[in-house]
Amino acid sequence: MTTTTPVTSESTCTKKCLDIHAIKQYLPHRYPMLLVDRVLDWESGKTITAIKNVTVNEEFFNGHFPHKPVMPGVLMIEAMAQTAAILSFLTMDIKPDENSVVYFVGIDNARFKRPVEPGDQLVMNVEILRVARGIWKYKAVGTVDGQTAVEAELMCTIRSAADASQPAGK
Repeated sequence: MTTTTPVTSESTCTKKCLDIHAIKQYLPHRYPMLLVDRVLDWESGKTITAIKNVTVNEEFFNGHFPHKPVMPGVLMIEAMAQTAAILSFLTMDIKPDENSVVYFVGIDNARFKRPVEPGDQLVMNVEILRVARGIWKYKAVGTVDGQTAVEAELMCTIRSAADASQPAGK
């Protein structure tokens, strides 16, 4: 486990946190697919807490749904997976390069408990359950105002771009 503080730009954080500039060093995603706005706290090898500020200006609200905007469940899962990827890189004490690809290899026990709407702040808590043979397993919970909105167990693997077209078991 490392005790180094990650690179961040000017920030008022007093805990281990990452602002959007630092997040972009750990994730290749960009608008409109970058779904983590800030990391509030993390502990290497254990947990991370991050937020997604949900605004009415999100592209997906144009069609989901114009009369009652609701964040798609698959994007809530994606936001938690991006949070998990950040935790994995922080735990390994590396920053990914253009050869790094993080893939989903499984989603279990996904449950959607309440809608996430414009103006909500989705708080994502992700815990590493185990790492074995290059597969990371996490327990992820997203809350809004202290109420569970989404929960799932996520499994991911980190591969080099050269190996990315090969099946995960190879």
